[in-house]
Amino acid sequence: MRAIWNNMTIAESEDTVVVEGNHYFPRSALREDVLRDSDTHTICSWKGQASYYALEGDGVRSEDAVWYYPDPESGAEMVRDRVAFWKDVQVVE
Repeated sequence: MRAIWNNMTIAESEDTVVVEGNHYFPRSALREDVLRDSDTHTICSWKGQASYYALEGDGVRSEDAVWYYPDPESGAEMVRDRVAFWKDVQVVE
């Protein structure tokens, strides 16, 4: 699977986990050079608190386009050390 944003592959892995229709990529598969910290946090009733990254590259920025669970609840361990995407990111095979 590949995650494409702004015509760039920002993550690529054969090891993704699908949860609620979203592919969670290993954190290590994500390009560091396009990540920007975000102060955004949300709560999922069964996965716990999500944190976010913005994406930035080639003069384009997408706020909170990457999310992850730094300390997932028990029962959601499958998303530990993984990231998922939304907004402007396309996940393809």
